[in-house]
Amino acid sequence: MSRVNRHDMRPSPWRRRAVLAGWLVCSCAIAVRAGQIQVVQANEWERIAREQQVGDQLLPAARGAIYDRNGQPLSVTRERVRVNIAPREVDDAETLQALLVETLGVSTSRAGRYVTTGRWNVVGLYAPAVRDRLEDVRGVHLDRVFERFHPHRGLASGVLGAVVDEDGRGGIEQAFDDLLRGTEGLQVVARDNLGKPIPGEEIMVESPRSGGEVVLTLDTNLQEIAQSALLDAIEKHDAVGGDVLITDPFTGEILALFSTRDGHNGALSALNAPFEPGSTLKPFTVAGLLMHDLADMNDSVDVGNGRWEVEGRVLTDTHTKGWLSVREALQESSNVGIAMVAQAMEPGLQYENLRDFGFGTRTGIDLPGEVPGTLRRPDRWTGQSRASLAIGYEIAVTPLQMAMAYGALANGGTLMRPRLVREVRQSDGTVLEVREPEAVRRVVDGRTAEAVGSALEDVVREGTGSLAQLGAFRVAGKSGTARFSSNGGYSRGEYSSSFVGYFPADRPQLVVFVKLDRPQSGEYYGGAIAAPVTRETMEAAIAAAPASLRLAGLAEAQGRRLPVPGPRFVSRPSLPLPPLVDLPAAGAESADGTVPVPDVTGRPARAAILDLHRYGLRVADIGAGEVVQTIPAAGTRVMLGDTIRLRYGGASHE
Repeated sequence: MSRVNRHDMRPSPWRRRAVLAGWLVCSCAIAVRAGQIQVVQANEWERIAREQQVGDQLLPAARGAIYDRNGQPLSVTRERVRVNIAPREVDDAETLQALLVETLGVSTSRAGRYVTTGRWNVVGLYAPAVRDRLEDVRGVHLDRVFERFHPHRGLASGVLGAVVDEDGRGGIEQAFDDLLRGTEGLQVVARDNLGKPIPGEEIMVESPRSGGEVVLTLDTNLQEIAQSALLDAIEKHDAVGGDVLITDPFTGEILALFSTRDGHNGALSALNAPFEPGSTLKPFTVAGLLMHDLADMNDSVDVGNGRWEVEGRVLTDTHTKGWLSVREALQESSNVGIAMVAQAMEPGLQYENLRDFGFGTRTGIDLPGEVPGTLRRPDRWTGQSRASLAIGYEIAVTPLQMAMAYGALANGGTLMRPRLVREVRQSDGTVLEVREPEAVRRVVDGRTAEAVGSALEDVVREGTGSLAQLGAFRVAGKSGTARFSSNGGYSRGEYSSSFVGYFPADRPQLVVFVKLDRPQSGEYYGGAIAAPVTRETMEAAIAAAPASLRLAGLAEAQGRRLPVPGPRFVSRPSLPLPPLVDLPAAGAESADGTVPVPDVTGRPARAAILDLHRYGLRVADIGAGEVVQTIPAAGTRVMLGDTIRLRYGGASHE
């Protein structure tokens, strides 16, 4: 047997050298790479590590509030706490489960899932008070969140707008978004291996700054009055929608504005959905004739049998025949009579007259989406246009334009710019801007405005607007009924029914515009269904006057001063009015000016609020559902104008 030499089993020297060289090369590579990382790329790797372990976090700013004219909050930001659970961090799942049930009110089964399953669970948003119980509990992470809150729920939702993904959408929220949104803050936070912020490990770099505030001209009580009255009428007459406005004719202030379409109460059709006004435009035709000495209220016109053909179109009257004065033609809303006397105006003058009253141009209100309506220039008129325009056809106006135009008749002849914003403030209350009343132009003189107003009183007292009568108060107004246009023609059976009035007629304080669209039940004439809404709105406004506009002799300024172009402020006149209208309990008001709080428990919210307004009382906590309690209690004697708080059954009232 052959023997193996030990020396033959030794590794080759070349092999040993190759292994050694390999180790040397690897060592050098590692050393070079280490040097590269620790020296050459040190700053870059330090940045990457810092980004993984520490990060910037934006801090949301509280959005500024929106108030009504009396300081009532309409849209505010409230702080909420988002509760998150990280099950892997929980030490005692059973104890935490019980704490969640007790503190957050979640079910035992849900709490069990939150603390035992998943990597990260969002429980929900809660009041800041939960922070005291959960802030230092391991496995619970709390985030500060701001959300928009409307104390009066859906009141004036179209005017206010909404906040979606922190951006204002529609209404004041959009128009003043830059002011309201505030400025975000910045802090540096430490993160764990999952990239989640470590509680307590943060450094504030810049604190968030809250947004500014907007004070509106709206009056919460009048807004609720108008909104309730319109919704009741829409339900009663099965209409698809409608609009209501209450304005101050001397300052142009919008005291209430509400539009609803197909059940959507956040609409703004009062300024973005023009309609053919029909007979409510006739007073402006008459005003133009009087202003330019083309007619007198006592001038007569022969309407024949109530039919008149103009360029192939036949105008008809339902109940007027023979000779009528201009005053009677307006009082009886004679299409034939008004169209005939309007022929005295040349097309250019007729166009300018309507344009001067604000039709065919935007009013400039502080809301997005306003449209100018339609008023074609005379060179685009047909042979029928002069007659059609005289009675409110071939023209499309917005409810806002109509309310402002009637305000010009009410205040003596001056068109005012609509004023929705009173003040703009910083978050600390510092006033940045005060929006004062602004006159656009004088349209007619005082004598003309008075003459037309007197005829409009007759409309309410004896004519087509009789259902707007308001007891001892003199009301001036005009109804209108017009078909909806469709595909170049008019839809059969589809009408807009409107009424515009102001009161008291001799010393106007409020202009009220009401319109219902496509009423299906009962009558459809504006005088039959819109005028009663106007009356109800005016009646409730008078009852609530001690709190809202102080109509009963508590005016802020004495004396009347007609607004004319130039002056920026118009004082409110003092106006001693008759006693409250239709006070439910005869003799309820005592000599010392107190009334008993009526028992409205069990009543629906809107009905209860109207009852309290009729007693001359203000209402806080306007909400929904049935009233379960009033504070003070029913029967307690309070002063006229005092505020009553309401509690509702089954409704949260945070």
